[in-house]
Amino acid sequence: MPLSRSGVFEASTDARLVRFSESVSFDSRLYPQDIRGSKVHAEMLCRVGILTEEESAAIQTALSEIEVELDQGKLPLRIEMEDIHMHIEQALIDRLGDVGRKLHTGRSRNDQVATDIRLWVRQACDQIDRLLADLQRAFLSRCTKDAGVILPAYTHLQRAQPVLASHYWLAYIEKLSRDRSRLADCRKRANVCPLGAAAVAGTSIPIDRHWTAEKLGFEGVAANSIDISSDRDFAVEAAFVLTMIAEHLSGWAEEWILWSTVEFGFIKLPHKFCTGSSIMPQKINPDTLELTRGKTARVVGNLQTLLVLIKGLPLAYNRDLQEDKPPLFDSFDTVQACLELAIPIVEESELQIESIAARIDQGYLDATTLMEALILKGMPQRTAHHHVGSLVGVARKKKIALADLSNEDFASVDPELFTHADSLRSALGVAGAVAAYKSYGSSQPLEVQHQIDRWTQLLAVKSPPQNSLH
Repeated sequence: MPLSRSGVFEASTDARLVRFSESVSFDSRLYPQDIRGSKVHAEMLCRVGILTEEESAAIQTALSEIEVELDQGKLPLRIEMEDIHMHIEQALIDRLGDVGRKLHTGRSRNDQVATDIRLWVRQACDQIDRLLADLQRAFLSRCTKDAGVILPAYTHLQRAQPVLASHYWLAYIEKLSRDRSRLADCRKRANVCPLGAAAVAGTSIPIDRHWTAEKLGFEGVAANSIDISSDRDFAVEAAFVLTMIAEHLSGWAEEWILWSTVEFGFIKLPHKFCTGSSIMPQKINPDTLELTRGKTARVVGNLQTLLVLIKGLPLAYNRDLQEDKPPLFDSFDTVQACLELAIPIVEESELQIESIAARIDQGYLDATTLMEALILKGMPQRTAHHHVGSLVGVARKKKIALADLSNEDFASVDPELFTHADSLRSALGVAGAVAAYKSYGSSQPLEVQHQIDRWTQLLAVKSPPQNSLH
């Protein structure tokens, strides 16, 4: 008889419901968190006089033994036991009898499950944050590796202005920084202890929830027993943060897929992260990046699943919430896998410098800087914009760069430009355009170096080894 069924039932559970309602097939990964929470709960029960010191010590020892068996896959998991929480409690009772039956005093599976998920999300956030920091470091290392390389920046996928490659890499570091900030903010709301709220109204047992929360490393204690067990805001928020990370990775993957084509010829991807074709022997396909882009759809879908799951639920626990774990776990797993591959791809890919340089003057990337040079000489912006557009038209007809226009070409657009033509040439060419930038956050070399120095300092602490969440 399942532990959750009391003597009130007049019939055993239908086998079809057993199969339908089990969750141990996916919540079994919560066993480290469940055992940790149970150990602290036993300690607290001892402190308030519900358990003797001998009983608490016996529970601690038995839970450690059960954890080892679960680590080694030696504890059979049966759907008749519903979930991992029942498996652990039953294993405890099998070892200790009535002493094991005392552990569930002052708690419900409602607050127990909520505690386990929060502990898991907290650890998962830390793990993802470490990977994000390592990916930032990978991009930062490229700033030195690709120092001085100029790339065309694009808007509308059309060549726009020249930028330093380091400036591109810094852009990704900024995106990942926002991801880490959201992750840290989400972690704060997840790091509130629900244990001890019991089923819905609290408990008449004189438990010490604040002591339990402190021992489990929570920053606070959830304040309302009705709200506690049904609150999945933190899970939805985590899914959203993971979705944003996946979206950023997908955008990066899309860009590098384009850059790796013959048409762009900007970057060479590490072959160990590419695959071939079953029929075309010459193919080197960017499958890792394509899968990163594709798996983002799953992460987005998981967020939608969680949003729909909590839609319209009444207060307190409802069994619907059992279904929160598969999409939440899958989002963390998917983003983790994408990040673990993104780091070495960023570190080991090579810019095709010769190919980039051979075409860097195409697209009139210095047109905007030429316009701004005219503005600095007192010409109204709209007038300068029109004149430079006309100069680009002249250059296109002659199939030459703006820097190769003659003084007479300048004068053909506006006689006033003839007198400025020579002085304007310092703003022409991609190197001249990059050197001319002045604003904070721009691609001007000194400004870029300031940002590199800033991030070098911020990312100086190496991420510690990661603990598995599986």
